[in-house]
Amino acid sequence: MTAVDFLPFVERLAKISGETIMPFFRATCAMEDKSGGGVFDPVTEADRAAELAIRQLIGKVFPDHGVIGEEFGATAEDAEYVWVLDPIDGTKSFISGLPLWGTLIGLLHEGTPCYGLMNQPFTREKFFGDGRAAHWEGFRPDGAPVKRRLRVRPCASLDRATLMTTSPHLIPQPFRPRYDALEAKTRLVRYGGDCYAYCMLAAGHIDLVVEAGLNAYDIVALIPIVEGAGGVITSWNGGDPSKGGAVVAAGDKRLHEQALEVLREVVGPDSSI
Repeated sequence: MTAVDFLPFVERLAKISGETIMPFFRATCAMEDKSGGGVFDPVTEADRAAELAIRQLIGKVFPDHGVIGEEFGATAEDAEYVWVLDPIDGTKSFISGLPLWGTLIGLLHEGTPCYGLMNQPFTREKFFGDGRAAHWEGFRPDGAPVKRRLRVRPCASLDRATLMTTSPHLIPQPFRPRYDALEAKTRLVRYGGDCYAYCMLAAGHIDLVVEAGLNAYDIVALIPIVEGAGGVITSWNGGDPSKGGAVVAAGDKRLHEQALEVLREVVGPDSSI
């Protein structure tokens, strides 16, 4: 099977996850802090309910597939196809009533990201890609559905770039000094967004997304979207970003190279990130 063959099934996953999550948004919702005393890391009953719903449908339709999820861990990680799930990426925005969150549904084929979807059921938007092309689906103000191809925008230099990160306070040492140095070289910086930042890059509205401390479920679904829109996404040393860690995405290859030059000053080309 190819990624295209899974599209109807992914639509089912998006529908069931959205239906599960939406009753909890901007409503009373049980929440826990799973940080163990570290940086506040909330999880809600909406996160858990949505991931369970997705897992149950995957298990019913594709029992031989593996699953990696934020809330319930990994099963059959060595399967040919593995689904990588973050039921609510941007839980802090979710509990604050802000719509800057989304459900991430990624698919690995033999360990390589082959398809990704970011579903935002509140704004009724979908961003999806297979590494060769990426698209957005939403609605016009009159309620008519619309779909368009996603394409990154050109940006040749850092001093003309718009950079996003969820929060610089989430970037740990030794990465923070280089992030700060990179931020200082850009024209405009915006915080927040989580998965939305990568989708805005793919849509051609921003130029760079730089983060650290990510897990696989934070990024796998976004890689085929960014690459399908013509962007570049790697680790800070230019390597594979699919395992998480420190990640940099750029809409322009020239900008990506300039960003890596700054980030490598502390990380180094052979450092583990």
